[in-house]
Amino acid sequence: MSARPGRLRLGDRVRFQEHTYTVVGLTGMQVRLADTHGSGMLVDQVHLQAAGDFAVIGAGDRTALASAALLEHLPEKVAERALWWQRHLVELLTGLPPDAPAGTRPRPEYDPANCSLAERERAKAAELVALGEEITARTVKRKRQRYEAGGITAVVDRRLAPHATLLGRADPRVVAAIRQAISESIPASTRTIEHARWRTERILAAEHGEGTVEMPSRATFYRIFDKLSHGVHVTGSARTRRSLADQPEGPFRYESVAAPGELMQIDSTPLDVLVRLDRGVPGRVELTALVDLATRTIAAAVVRPTTKSVDASLLLARTLTPEPMRPGWVQALAMSRSVLPHRRLLSLDERLEHAAARPVIIPETIVCDRGKAFISENFRSSCRTLEITFQPCHPRSPAEKPHIERTLESVATMFCQFLPGHLGRTAEHRGRNVEDEPLWSMLEIQELLDEWLVAKWQNRPHDGLRDPGVPGRTFTPNQKYASLVETAGYVPLALSGDDYVELLPAAWRAVNSYGVKVNNRIYDCPDLGSFRRQPSGVTRKRNLWEIHRDPYDANWVWMRNHWETGWIAIPWKHLGSVPQPFGDLAWDHAAADLRRKGEPNPTEEEIAGAVAALLIKASQGPSNADGPSTRMSKRDRRVAARTRAAAESPGLRPPQPEAPARPDADGPLADDEEAVAGTDDEPIAKVIPLGVFDPFKEADKRW
Repeated sequence: MSARPGRLRLGDRVRFQEHTYTVVGLTGMQVRLADTHGSGMLVDQVHLQAAGDFAVIGAGDRTALASAALLEHLPEKVAERALWWQRHLVELLTGLPPDAPAGTRPRPEYDPANCSLAERERAKAAELVALGEEITARTVKRKRQRYEAGGITAVVDRRLAPHATLLGRADPRVVAAIRQAISESIPASTRTIEHARWRTERILAAEHGEGTVEMPSRATFYRIFDKLSHGVHVTGSARTRRSLADQPEGPFRYESVAAPGELMQIDSTPLDVLVRLDRGVPGRVELTALVDLATRTIAAAVVRPTTKSVDASLLLARTLTPEPMRPGWVQALAMSRSVLPHRRLLSLDERLEHAAARPVIIPETIVCDRGKAFISENFRSSCRTLEITFQPCHPRSPAEKPHIERTLESVATMFCQFLPGHLGRTAEHRGRNVEDEPLWSMLEIQELLDEWLVAKWQNRPHDGLRDPGVPGRTFTPNQKYASLVETAGYVPLALSGDDYVELLPAAWRAVNSYGVKVNNRIYDCPDLGSFRRQPSGVTRKRNLWEIHRDPYDANWVWMRNHWETGWIAIPWKHLGSVPQPFGDLAWDHAAADLRRKGEPNPTEEEIAGAVAALLIKASQGPSNADGPSTRMSKRDRRVAARTRAAAESPGLRPPQPEAPARPDADGPLADDEEAVAGTDDEPIAKVIPLGVFDPFKEADKRW
């Protein structure tokens, strides 16, 4: 036997497609075969040798090919010994050593034409004994058989080779119980190996009976457990353990995209930075971003106190809108100074004349997780309106949208860590007194993030944007967009005020005599005159009317005119009683606070007055002159600050109609204003102090 490939000659008998043929002709890359009946066929050599049952009859089996890389994991002396054995075994099998020069004739005792295999084995054993090796012919035969079966690695001493199995001679029942204990620990809290050992004993007792299966020693169990739990993090971080368990089995699939917007991913995560919400109140916000897979462009990113469905919808609006140059930005960030095809795009959309170097990408398919903000009917409706394919992931499958997961992590490491108030990704990475650092407001964080995305992210070479022909070259997101826009094209899409209203969350309500009631708030205006107590005509919604609202501004709602076209802007009935806009966050907090105080069924005016007082106190800040009972709690200040920050955050806003005229001081609203302003003129109840406790008087009372 030899590792050298054999040859196909005329007259050779071959096995092909479960039949035996004789080679009767060789012409170029084709072979002519003939069977026992004389019937012939012409077969391509590649097709012949690729057949599963192809073999040259009588040629014998080839020995396994040897590779020096297989010996790299062995000690140097062991590898040299294996190569030494290979040289002698090759001479034993072929008659010549591997390094014999051309034209060399075999030695007589190793000539396969004159000596049998057994004679050559005895001759080789005698030669090795003469060299000082204590080797018998039987040992030579055993080495030869192993070499023919497994190649050079088979002649290595098994005591020095890696173990054939990972667990050696461990009891399979114990191994199965340990695997079950490891699988049970994935969703549970982190425990020690001792708990896994106790759990293994319980599993064996339940399945095989108490004392039936002998547990290994403590040291042996630790060794087996370490091998089985490698890479699972059983005794490590629970977050890492669950993340690894959520990864899909098998190879990862590569998504091939060829155009900007063909496949995009959206997700949100808490920002690893404390922000100054209002009057120095520190708090955390969430970052919601949309990334394009073809160009790795962060099409839009918004910072909000909490991610709602309207935020995801407004993110689509920012994606479809050019990023304007801001005051203070250097001119190098303009689209006209970038690699983007500015002149060609300017002829299609005049808004790009003063735009920043961030491409406008129209999504075709958006992949998201099953967060409430993304699977909401409002976000789905926005995708349907913009003709975007909505594709949610499976539950607990972050690997189905890895690009946005890694992008948000990159924003944390490349942007957030350079800001004051950086919290780190976990509590163990957090420093002391982070809230005492000079914090940016949410509005300022949004401005800095927008500028950083244009200046840094869009001009940074991305490892996922490599040239297939030249893998050493990477592209920036702007460069990749400029190269793909030549073939993908560009379709501008302008968003009007009505488009913005379409992206707001929808609710279905009836138009009553007093107006429209949404979240215990009444909205009314003269334009509702002909719609009161009338059906909308949408029978599948029980003839209710479609109402759109902004969760961050409770002052207005918009009703779709199902009878004609367009929207009807409806103000809140008590809009004049609250001096500044607020959203559902402050409204719900004020309502819950009144319920905790025992107020029976708080009315809408009382909730509005409580919210107004909350915002007024937040704007004034705590006063040392006030007693502890008048100071706002930390939670109250945080809610007010988050509401104010959301109301002041930048973004597209629909043109709001003029607020209704404020009544005169003598009107009925004056009484409401007095109720909201407070009761400073009311008399304060008399305070009766407690008496001093006297133990002797108390003792006399007992007798």
